[in-house]
Amino acid sequence: MSENTRAPARAAHPVTDRVLEALEISRRGCDELLPEADWLGKLARSEATGVPLRIKLGLDPTAPDIHIGHTVVLNKMRQLQDLGHTVIFLIGDFTSLIGDPSGRNTTRPPLTREQIDANAQTYYRQASLVLDPARTEIRYNSEWSDALGTRGLIQLSARYTLARLLERDDFTRRFRAGSPISVHELLYPLMQGYDSVALRADLELGGTDQKFNLLVGRALQSEYGQEPQCILTMPLLEGLDGVEKMSKSKGNYIGISEPAPTMFAKLMSISDVLMWRYFELLSFRPLAEIGRLRAEVDGGRNPKDAKLLLAREITARFHGAGAAAAADEDFHRRAAGGVPDEIPEVALGGAPLPIGALLKQAGLVPSTSEAMRMVDQGGVRVDGVAVSDRALKLPPGTFVVQVGKRKFARVILG
Repeated sequence: MSENTRAPARAAHPVTDRVLEALEISRRGCDELLPEADWLGKLARSEATGVPLRIKLGLDPTAPDIHIGHTVVLNKMRQLQDLGHTVIFLIGDFTSLIGDPSGRNTTRPPLTREQIDANAQTYYRQASLVLDPARTEIRYNSEWSDALGTRGLIQLSARYTLARLLERDDFTRRFRAGSPISVHELLYPLMQGYDSVALRADLELGGTDQKFNLLVGRALQSEYGQEPQCILTMPLLEGLDGVEKMSKSKGNYIGISEPAPTMFAKLMSISDVLMWRYFELLSFRPLAEIGRLRAEVDGGRNPKDAKLLLAREITARFHGAGAAAAADEDFHRRAAGGVPDEIPEVALGGAPLPIGALLKQAGLVPSTSEAMRMVDQGGVRVDGVAVSDRALKLPPGTFVVQVGKRKFARVILG
């Protein structure tokens, strides 16, 4: 720790019941809160002085849409915002030019400025469905990163060692495998860490894959004579398949801007096991209430009852209570009507299974190209909901699949 660094924010102020409650809210659903003692001290100081803490979340606008997997961290931000702290929603328009190498085995192609600007326009509008816009500070990291210049970048690089950068798991794997690591990728953690210096962050949030980058920010703040931030990592939400993390490219996502009926039906399609993971990370219901609900299901209550509560809550959050109720009615109407009493039943393996392969293997179309054509024409329905995404993958479960007006199959995916 440098000579000018302030001492860690430990127990210099009384730890009241309100402070302990804030700590519990911080912990809910998180993977790690580091160092917890420092965060408790910061909370106590804020409570005693009335000065809100500065809480940072940075997102690179690498795609135009946000899915509900992104909202796991945004939900935590909103909870801390409701405690009265300052929330900083940081759009990484500068770091997007580098490309975050986290979790990558190959170099991530950097985006163009035009792509970044186009994506950034929609990011905050969608994030505002979770955060309170009136109490959110919006920043772009190009504000200070562009101003660094070559001299400033060299000075920043001198504050962190190559050996520490190569401790990152993804860099280590690539180095041992002889895979290329571009120099600009080594700069990414430094630039993200410098964001925390520029914003004087007290806490930075991110997914579990961001832990290394968040710790770099903590180290750089010490180098610059600031009190180091604490870090809070949230789990990566599994997608509809219940296996891989939610991703649009994998077709296992729920977009927060998707129509209410589509969102509702996708939530109803998740497995009974995955449902509790979604309750933990997405629901705002008290943990005690979720625990009671789970005990009722374990005691014989139909798990569909619990899944309906989840689908209504999440759909209402992004579309309003009226739209959620209409989506509920639409879901049940489609599930109940229009399906013949006797339809063939097909058991398939390989879940999560792409929609094209599923239709072909179920005998509903002669080829995957015909399946894609039917999807494009709006002629494919799963549990009564029209499929418009060619990349859709269905998780394990049982589905009524319809192609055109007369072809039906009850598909059991294992």
